[in-house]
Amino acid sequence: MHALKTLPGKASFFAACLAFSLIGATQPAAAAPGDDGDAVLALVRQHAQAQSGFDQAALRALTADNYIEVSPAGEVDTREKMLAFYAPEQKRPAPAVAVEEPLTRISGDTAIVIARLAYTMSAGGQTRSFAMRASYVAQKSAGTWKLVGAQYTGIRPPQAAG
Repeated sequence: MHALKTLPGKASFFAACLAFSLIGATQPAAAAPGDDGDAVLALVRQHAQAQSGFDQAALRALTADNYIEVSPAGEVDTREKMLAFYAPEQKRPAPAVAVEEPLTRISGDTAIVIARLAYTMSAGGQTRSFAMRASYVAQKSAGTWKLVGAQYTGIRPPQAAG
């Protein structure tokens, strides 16, 4: 309960996640074209590209002040910690990323997107690929969508037969 008191909006974030999980079976797999679904998916894609490019200014513009995420390492990061990770002096080569298999749910001014993030990178003449599943929560305020939360979970590579 202590964690809920430390970050404004965190309780509503979890409430939205619970609500979407309960109504997900009755909603379409993706938002209809022309509605806010396109804008939310574009926001997610811009966020993924900004992370890949260590574009701290874009990440600041795409996220709300109360943004919070669960990193691929399982750490809970505030917006400030996330932005510090993408500081210009921290920039290093990053894999190319594609947002695949997006599922979008919108309820009023809140949206959830679950997507597969497919990464590829080349090093030493070898191309390597890996993927993560990401969940994003966005809120619309004053006509603009911004991310308020994200969680990243690694996807295990397929097991070799035998």
